[in-house]
Amino acid sequence: MQVGGTIRVPGDKSLSHRALLLAAMAQGTSHIGGILTSLDARSSARVLRQLGVDVSPLTAGRVVKVTGRGRLRRPAESLDCGNSGTTTRLLLGILAAHRFPARLTGDRSLCRRPMRRVTVPLIAMGARITEHGASGTLPLTIRGGALTGLRHEMPVSSAQIKGCLLLAGAVARVPVAVREPHGRSRDHTERLLRAFGFRVEERDGWVELEPTGAFAPFQMQVPGDPSSAAFPVGAAILAEGGSLRITGVCVNPTRVGFLRVLERMGARVRLEELEIRFDEPVANLVVQPASLRATEVSESEIPALIDEIPILAVLATRATGTTVFRGVGELRVKESDRLGLIAANIRALGGRAEALGDDLFVSGTEASPRGRVVTEGDHRLAMAFTVLGTVPGARVTVDDPACAAVSFPGFRELLRKLRQV
Repeated sequence: MQVGGTIRVPGDKSLSHRALLLAAMAQGTSHIGGILTSLDARSSARVLRQLGVDVSPLTAGRVVKVTGRGRLRRPAESLDCGNSGTTTRLLLGILAAHRFPARLTGDRSLCRRPMRRVTVPLIAMGARITEHGASGTLPLTIRGGALTGLRHEMPVSSAQIKGCLLLAGAVARVPVAVREPHGRSRDHTERLLRAFGFRVEERDGWVELEPTGAFAPFQMQVPGDPSSAAFPVGAAILAEGGSLRITGVCVNPTRVGFLRVLERMGARVRLEELEIRFDEPVANLVVQPASLRATEVSESEIPALIDEIPILAVLATRATGTTVFRGVGELRVKESDRLGLIAANIRALGGRAEALGDDLFVSGTEASPRGRVVTEGDHRLAMAFTVLGTVPGARVTVDDPACAAVSFPGFRELLRKLRQV
């Protein structure tokens, strides 16, 4: 396969969710361009409408208008968060500061994901939470109110947990301090809150928020999602020739750990035309094919590349040697048992991979991957193994390729376009 030309990837998922939620807390109309129109982003828009916020349709190429009233309203029905853990956890933080009950649920996958990582500290702040399903999962009901400040050491490094608690403090106007155990997770919430005048500082490993700011209507252009860009980046690296440019991608240092790993593996990805938009660094990525070598990814690196492990793992199957991912047990509680499925699917395609405890080992091979991939509806697995299916001689069948729409609408069409160059 040859690659070439210039492409754009969908708007950043993390920033799209946060922009919708913060616009909902402002009194007036905000305008958000470039927003992600995926199923997850639509989940955030849908539940906000149930909470009394006017959100225009999420349509590709259209500016989204969000008219908030400064506070949310009690919903008449349960809030269905679909497959979106980001919607659920960030919204719980905001709802914790509202004096009404709200019941949250989601699809089968979301209802398996752990929620006590956010509900336990929210209860410590003063929220009341009732679990209706299996222990520590959705569905649940939250009734918020007057919260107290919090100083909390998080059990895992997670932008969703951190963002939930910081948003709870910002909306309730109480101080919050959180500490992550292994590396620094993505910091979009901190950057956005600073833009609204909240004092958010890092001190001795703690992220500390003081409620000095206020939410106001804003205009924002959401940059491209680096986690989505990782898939065409991977396809270009595996190509036999050419060069690919991906424009307007968010290159926040807490989001592009995968680029640092790829550089160690021998890939060539350079950044061009770097600029700052809404306190976020944005650049074009230029990618060329490369021969890869194995590397070791340490546990401290994982928070900055947690969503890119599937594509890094399939690229590792084409590298010389054995690549090791340390401390990736968190992948077992993503949209699927992502860790187990990565290893099982690589083996199903004739490769060599093993998940031992919290570590993943992937050995490279020159054999063409052939076989069937089981995704369990996990969008990132579907995209990663579809990319692997572009190597010469490959015959890879993905059981649910349509689930890519959770985060990357139009992914298959874009990949086919790259392959036709």
